[in-house]
Amino acid sequence: MSNGTARSGGATVCIFAVMRMDMKEERRVDPETLAAQGTQASEADGSVVPPLTPSTTFARDTHYALLSGSRSYARDHNPTFEPAEHLLAHLEHGKAARLFASGMAAATAVVQTLAPGERIVAPRVMYWGLRNWLLRFSAQWGIDVALFDAADPDALARAVAQGNNTRLVWIETPCNPTWDVIDIARAADVAHARGAKLAVDSTVATPVHTRPLELGADLVMHSATKYLNGHADVVAGALVTAHEDDWWQRICEQRAEAGAIPGTFEAWLLQRGMRTLFVRVAAASASALAIARRFEDHPRIERVLYPGLASHPGHGVAARQMHGGYGGMLSLRVKGGPEAALAVANACRVFIRATSLGGTESLIEHRYTIEGPESPIPPDLLRLSIGIESTRDLIADLEQALERA
Repeated sequence: MSNGTARSGGATVCIFAVMRMDMKEERRVDPETLAAQGTQASEADGSVVPPLTPSTTFARDTHYALLSGSRSYARDHNPTFEPAEHLLAHLEHGKAARLFASGMAAATAVVQTLAPGERIVAPRVMYWGLRNWLLRFSAQWGIDVALFDAADPDALARAVAQGNNTRLVWIETPCNPTWDVIDIARAADVAHARGAKLAVDSTVATPVHTRPLELGADLVMHSATKYLNGHADVVAGALVTAHEDDWWQRICEQRAEAGAIPGTFEAWLLQRGMRTLFVRVAAASASALAIARRFEDHPRIERVLYPGLASHPGHGVAARQMHGGYGGMLSLRVKGGPEAALAVANACRVFIRATSLGGTESLIEHRYTIEGPESPIPPDLLRLSIGIESTRDLIADLEQALERA
């Protein structure tokens, strides 16, 4: 990665568009340019779009040395993964990145580096699928799990201090779906003071708005299914590390040994989606802020949860660690309880009732129905993933839904 090239079948493919600039130039290209161009054209055939290499295995010469130099089997090394991995590592200012079969595969690979008897600290409100798996796996594996209230700025430090064997602090910011904001720099100080690693789920913030490694985190996780791909047609995950240390090597080994890699075509679609990352996230964030402001004082809305609002308890921290916007996710707490919230969702005509987030289309979801009675979130909450449609149409749709419901 240091020289900006990778070898694939003997042909040199330049990884970073930034490397095209003369070293005497005064400035490097902006991340928007890097993401849009993705990679440099292949010196072999001039391809502007990175090639898709579906091969699962790679040949050796008569001395049984690998012709590719390092690749022997696609479960561990696949050239189609490299454009997205190198681009993401660069955007996050990390040392290396790896793609996974899903965000869950990426997150679980991190947790599975813990040994029985060790401790993990995580938010009480976070991605529901990971929270459920973490509680089940920890009971089976003998890991101690401490959940803290992300709305309390001091709760993380208290949770870490209560255990002597904390090895991993896992945070998500903003926290899905209440969008509480956790101070990453402070979390890093707390974790490192106890000899623990800090991993950050930055799926919602994306490297467009937040780069956790610059704030002291050791690892960044993305559900690449969401904003990185951005078109609701790929399931994938990614990890980016600040250090290529023993812990990172164990994570990489876990990925290879468990076979937790995406398909080749999915990896190719992912790097294609990342080329529009900055324009998509900017558009979604601008619309989300406009929608949050429009409905903050609506008579049918109990509360708008969005870190871009000055009224949000975490707005000050968000303003420090998020740049260029506050993300495309917000939640509405509807007056009248869960029945009223469901009625509003059912009355929407432009918003699509569906799970997931980060695509070009706007989605609305009653999370309590999805998560069930054990969910820690309010039952009157509607989660909105703002896409790239007309902001005016989205506001009009919510207004008519609130009027009709």
